[in-house]
Amino acid sequence: MSIEALQSLIPAYGRDLSLNLSNLLAETLLSDQQKWGTFLACAHAIGVPAVVQNIEAAAAQALTSEAVTAAKAAAAIMGMNNVYFRALHLMHNKEYETLRSGLRMNALTNPGVDKVDFELWALAVSAVNACGLCMDSHEKVLRGHGVSAVQVQAALRIAATVNAISAVLRAESALRA
Repeated sequence: MSIEALQSLIPAYGRDLSLNLSNLLAETLLSDQQKWGTFLACAHAIGVPAVVQNIEAAAAQALTSEAVTAAKAAAAIMGMNNVYFRALHLMHNKEYETLRSGLRMNALTNPGVDKVDFELWALAVSAVNACGLCMDSHEKVLRGHGVSAVQVQAALRIAATVNAISAVLRAESALRA
């Protein structure tokens, strides 16, 4: 399993996605850990088997086991937080924003990797899950740590591409079912 194997699964109408994937892998705006962690966190957040399997196999060559675990934790914790905080943001009754969430979020304070890398992965997963409140929060932390707008954009481009590839493969598998 590899990126080439993943690209071979993308039908001809998704050629732009395959090209974007290649371009993003070659990009140097993010460190290898930031880049591969973003790919892995987004793949896990979406959960399409072929995408998860191929990205995880490729990422394993670039990430430590701690970084792999942290990227998966970013997908897991943001899967919960994005639903909760998006709901609070969308609800008209703002009383819920004053209540303690009662949700465990230890991964945010002790992710096992550099805080900036984890924040970048959390931002990308929040984009996949469409939580504007979480995206704003993580972007503010990243910018406060000196991460540039083009680096944030790179993570968002990875999220968008992994999401689109996942959508195409999910639709194609539905045709075969």
